[in-house]
Amino acid sequence: MDFATVLDRMRPDLQRVEDRLLAETALEFPLVSEILQALVRAGGKRLRPFLLLLAAKPFRYDIERLVPAAAGIELLHTASLIHDDSIDGASLRRGQPTLNVLFEPSVVIMVGDYMFARSAMLAASTMNPRVLAVFARCLGSICDGQLREIFAARRADVSFDDYQRRIYGKTASLFAASAEIGAILADATDEQIELLGEFGGAIGMAFQIVDDILDLQGNAAEIGKPAGQDLRQGTITLPTMLFLQNGKATSEQRDFVLEVIQHGTPDESAIATAVALIRESGAIDEAFEYARRYVEEAKLLLSQLPPSDGRDMLAALADHALVRRT
Repeated sequence: MDFATVLDRMRPDLQRVEDRLLAETALEFPLVSEILQALVRAGGKRLRPFLLLLAAKPFRYDIERLVPAAAGIELLHTASLIHDDSIDGASLRRGQPTLNVLFEPSVVIMVGDYMFARSAMLAASTMNPRVLAVFARCLGSICDGQLREIFAARRADVSFDDYQRRIYGKTASLFAASAEIGAILADATDEQIELLGEFGGAIGMAFQIVDDILDLQGNAAEIGKPAGQDLRQGTITLPTMLFLQNGKATSEQRDFVLEVIQHGTPDESAIATAVALIRESGAIDEAFEYARRYVEEAKLLLSQLPPSDGRDMLAALADHALVRRT
């Protein structure tokens, strides 16, 4: 089963999640509401709520129980993006202006906090203590990942373990929580819930590695933000880490990229040169292999579930984590 088929079959249920998201972002403040709803509408395939729904498919699938949780997960993601953009001073997200363009930082943070609150209210509406526990743990992980990124900025001594912990917190923890919550609300066993959480975490790791690759490969039209943004912010991602360890790069090339990371530069030509050096080194292909291995790990976990359409749908979603780069 391919991803397009899965998406087509799930479209009516995803539309219900979409309707709930738009209702939750219809605030009393027209300009803020307009921007939030534009951000929501530009949100692509809704991979996190999609994963939550699909994680329920192999078990007792009840869309009425799932929609509030799926909308809550996406709002949690949206809130984290608002805070992320505020910290980074970003002016563009998903091809749309961010809240930073129109409001003071204090207002942007308050809107992000409001979105966190709305997402928590949706999680609470499931009336399931275990869902709330997963949600709270995930929120803590997201904050941990963001703090790790802040404190690692412009440092050259970031290890692979540091990177993994950072991207698990910022990205993969939300995928893991999505899959866990879907399985919980579908009355899966404890073992199956744990397995789906590990599956979601592996998919999230692959997704973030591919995202880090696209930051170096894509352009603003393709990825909704300027290419090389991580380098501008002094953030070492996996492709850059592999470049710095790569024997194909000369010491002068490595020193140049390190200079950009550690000291920053307003010179866009320097960013473009650093991006080109990383692209030409083979580090991007090496990084993609890490993402592919995470997807293989996720599909191996799925093999422990009984054969079903739901399992096949989850496998198609796992493969999709790699498609954005191919």
